[in-house]
Amino acid sequence: MSLKLGVPSKGRLMEKTFAWFEKRGIVLSRSGSDREYAGKVEGIDGVSLILLSAGEMPRELAAGRIHLGVTGIDLVQEKLPRWEQQVEEVSQLGFGKADLIIATPACWVDVDTLDDLDAVAAAFRKAHGHRLRIATKYHRLVREFLTDAGVADYTLVDSQGATEGTVMNETAEAVADITSTGETLRANHLKILSDGLILRSQATLWRSRVASYDAEDKAVLSELLDRLA
Repeated sequence: MSLKLGVPSKGRLMEKTFAWFEKRGIVLSRSGSDREYAGKVEGIDGVSLILLSAGEMPRELAAGRIHLGVTGIDLVQEKLPRWEQQVEEVSQLGFGKADLIIATPACWVDVDTLDDLDAVAAAFRKAHGHRLRIATKYHRLVREFLTDAGVADYTLVDSQGATEGTVMNETAEAVADITSTGETLRANHLKILSDGLILRSQATLWRSRVASYDAEDKAVLSELLDRLA
């Protein structure tokens, strides 16, 4: 048996993860073509590399099919109920940083806070006969955040495409989305609520709490964590 390490399978996230490990003396590489989802690990014995999409990583960690995996804080907390019982944070990697935020149309000059949003949502329902729509991919995190803030009279609509464009396309009145610079929001005439930060996220190395570890795995894990510290 070997310790399974899950790493994002493509793009800048994969490249930066490879570089992060390499700085610590562990060389990760993809086997064969970009279409192959296997790789190799050099610099430490007993570790195998599994290439997955960042969105798949929380599920694989929670199922115990991989022992370690790199993915965003946002994806872990969104996809895993009671995530603390299923995974443990090993290290934040310092890249892939983004904020999950609530944004409204910039032309809503009287809306700056969640209390303002709550008031607008109530007025919107009274005027239009249906609830104000907030487009997002992050239903669990957004619902918990708005419930804690006391915001009511809204409905979450699923967005699998460009969330920021939903207001301009009139499929939503507000958005809850990940942003790193805010440029895309501004380009779509949206503004972040002053107290609308839901979560700060970045690429993070996680350990599965539910995966099986034999004595050899535990020894390899201990050596690996020492190297990465």
